[in-house]
Amino acid sequence: MKEPPTAELLTRIAAGLDGPVEDLVRKDSQFKKRELNADDYVGNPEAVVALLADRKALLQRPVLVRGNLESSGPLEACVGRPKDKLYQFIGQK
Repeated sequence: MKEPPTAELLTRIAAGLDGPVEDLVRKDSQFKKRELNADDYVGNPEAVVALLADRKALLQRPVLVRGNLESSGPLEACVGRPKDKLYQFIGQK
């Protein structure tokens, strides 16, 4: 949260995500308080990136990323919910 990803990095993460892009968004009390509709983000990477670029606290955590964050190349990413997905992602290589 102290160094949130930029919109550009969020776009790369969304493109390399192992799973639905809407999984990057936390559907918690902040999401509900803002009266957001979860269906607006299903299969919509642009909407997810726009939301998360504006509301960093709604980024699901943890997100694991594999690849060079400093380049513009492709990334692999995984939302660590449930935690078994973290182990699967780390085990891939």
